[in-house]
Amino acid sequence: MNKKVISINIMLVFTLIIISGCTEVFMDNTTKYSEHPTQISYIIDYGYFVNCSGEGSFKLNYDCDTPEVLLGAASIAEVFNIEYTSKTVATFNQIYSWNLSKTSCSNLKLGLSASVTSQSFMVSDLNGADALTIQEIQNNHSEIVEQYCNAQSNETITFIDPNNQNIQIQAQVILNQAGSTNAFLVAKQAFIWLKENTQYKMHSENNNVQTCAYTLEHKTGDCDDLSFLYISLCRALDIPARFIRGFLIEETYAIPHAWAEVYTGGNIGNDGWIPVECAGDSDDEKYIEAEINQNFGLESIRHLRLFEDDGSNESMTTSLAGISYLADSNLEIEPLASFSSVKDYTVIQSNELHINEDGIRTYK
Repeated sequence: MNKKVISINIMLVFTLIIISGCTEVFMDNTTKYSEHPTQISYIIDYGYFVNCSGEGSFKLNYDCDTPEVLLGAASIAEVFNIEYTSKTVATFNQIYSWNLSKTSCSNLKLGLSASVTSQSFMVSDLNGADALTIQEIQNNHSEIVEQYCNAQSNETITFIDPNNQNIQIQAQVILNQAGSTNAFLVAKQAFIWLKENTQYKMHSENNNVQTCAYTLEHKTGDCDDLSFLYISLCRALDIPARFIRGFLIEETYAIPHAWAEVYTGGNIGNDGWIPVECAGDSDDEKYIEAEINQNFGLESIRHLRLFEDDGSNESMTTSLAGISYLADSNLEIEPLASFSSVKDYTVIQSNELHINEDGIRTYK
């Protein structure tokens, strides 16, 4: 997904991930959040328009990720241009790829339409009772540690860097603050630190993704930057972590977005992986608690996955790539225009989120 697309209208994220409704605390110390959708269905269209004029030839490359949800189903309804090939990149990711060579001007629509049914995905116990310790993950899942605890770069820049000295120093502070080696609790403490010490901020004047070291120094970044910093902090403590790219879904539009997953093992999450929403910030204790309750170990129905990191440099390069082309000088191609739209948005079920005094989350 093109970084320039990711930054557009991303401030709308805050309507989705900060506080999804008022809270009440009852006599039994149960915290209740306002009723909100927990199961939806919709159709999403996304891709690029390529408009050109004049005469000449051009070559175009575009890889379009296919959608996925943790709970529910996503199926392809239509591919908008049949001149594609289907392939797998970065281990897990099924994509439609266009590698076109044209000798005459042609207006193109590239991308796909998908039908999606999504349910909120949640780790119920905020105490990490079923999670493994960091040492247990190293002992029992060394292959996952090896895959997801390294630095990651594209051709020139290291974005995720658990070996950075300042990242390691901050990670050790977080570990000490956690007072535990339980991977879930340490990852939660890293989440708290991120929310308390960084600010979500677009950098539209510079659409490049920041390195984790830069984000740590300046304490600001967008969804990519904050996710890469959080992942680096976890990896510095030998807790496997990876990035996810996709969309945040609203009733009529979709916002390109990025978030994280952390491997805490045990019989929790998605085969031991838990989702973490890194965008957003707060220095207020009340809102930090709300962030934990609604964004740590919980992936809402509005998250639609397109790309899952496999820990490799190829994964980083592929996820940051967008559409590209080469054209003759006498052929004019208009600025490439991405599109993403949502239709037939239907709420199937709505619930209140409850967190009891023992830190157990349920939908009611």
